[in-house]
Amino acid sequence: MDTTQIWQTIDSERAATADLLAGLSDVEWTYPSLCEGWTVREVAAHLTLAPRVKIGEVLRTLVRARGNFNRMVDLAAREEARRPTGEIVAELRGIVGSRKLAPGQKLKDCLMDIMVHTQDIALPLGIERHMPTEAAVVAADHLWHMNFPFHARRKLAGHRLVATDADWSAGEGTEVSGPIEALAMLLAGRTATIPRLTGISV
Repeated sequence: MDTTQIWQTIDSERAATADLLAGLSDVEWTYPSLCEGWTVREVAAHLTLAPRVKIGEVLRTLVRARGNFNRMVDLAAREEARRPTGEIVAELRGIVGSRKLAPGQKLKDCLMDIMVHTQDIALPLGIERHMPTEAAVVAADHLWHMNFPFHARRKLAGHRLVATDADWSAGEGTEVSGPIEALAMLLAGRTATIPRLTGISV
């Protein structure tokens, strides 16, 4: 995928996720997501931040988080999550078409973020949403080669990951196979899609 195609996918995923969120009940917004410690509301709020956050805000929040990146992200999401549900949905819709990335963020980070977090919301609610296959390949490859914060190569050492619905594989060792979107979620540290994979168990 080229840059234009990746941005188009990010746009379509943001719009579709906003539609998904708009259809949830008040109770469903309080459900635990696949992100440890975050509800659906906090994940949704996090998804609105990247194009809007400025370097000064990042630095101030990082200071409050005592230099801990994960704590910084958590603080920012929780603050944003205090906004009314309708505002969060409108904000997500409003960034469709934006070509801004968060400070230090790469384009493939942004693609991976929206696709993985959409699954973080949908799967616990029993909502079936599928990643676009070509984009899932890009995300899986990016997750495999990046280190922080997932460290997938280290955690999955001794395994060869093979997609059954796309031309993608990585690693060496015992084969783990299944749909590319399930592998992408595994690479992002999620266990919810392991039942869709062969060669690995929870």
